[in-house]
Amino acid sequence: MIPLAGLFDGDFVVQLLAVDEKDTIEQLAEKMAELAVGLRIKKQDKPLEVLFQGEMLARNAKIEDVGLTPMDYVLVRYAL
Repeated sequence: MIPLAGLFDGDFVVQLLAVDEKDTIEQLAEKMAELAVGLRIKKQDKPLEVLFQGEMLARNAKIEDVGLTPMDYVLVRYAL
């Protein structure tokens, strides 16, 4: 498990999220959405995106393959 810090775009609460290094970026986005969407963020019928250091990560990439390390900060948002 890797602890990550993350924010869902539009939220004000930075979350601590434990993810498995074998999880996909899409799974990371879904886990983050569970912590914000429907609570402080309005649900939208759009796919989710994950940005790390300003770059959008491929949804099907595995966490271990994109170089995320403990306590890295990610931003999750609905696709623009």
